[in-house]
Amino acid sequence: MIRTLLTSSVILCILGISFAFTPAGEPEEEWSNLKVLPKNISEEKLDSIMDHFKIALGVKCGFCHAMDPDTSKGRHFDFASDAKPEKDIARNMLRMTATINETFFNSEKSDRTDTLRTVMCYTCHRGSKNPEASMLLPQVDSIMQLQRKKH
Repeated sequence: MIRTLLTSSVILCILGISFAFTPAGEPEEEWSNLKVLPKNISEEKLDSIMDHFKIALGVKCGFCHAMDPDTSKGRHFDFASDAKPEKDIARNMLRMTATINETFFNSEKSDRTDTLRTVMCYTCHRGSKNPEASMLLPQVDSIMQLQRKKH
């Protein structure tokens, strides 16, 4: 009985010491090949941005991301790959919207509710991977009519 108690105590001490030297939680995943988004972006924020792209363009991950050619671990995406040109197009679109927003909008300091505060993917795409000008013209026309009424 004493021997069992002593053995159990030693095992518990060893486990306790090993847990004490184990880092708490998993380290942040290191992203590779991020060229526009910040390299230290959290997985939650990155997933949120990717979900926004899927909704705004009406697509799934495979629209921009290539499948990993190594199928030994099953079929999965190679998120770091630049094999699909759509991924580079998405990067250029991110740069474009950032430039438009920095140049023409002051979303952080504006208190006006009657103006467009920021341009996002959905502003033009509206659920379509290939936005048509006709999708935008009614909205632009209605904005122009409102502006004319004010002046």
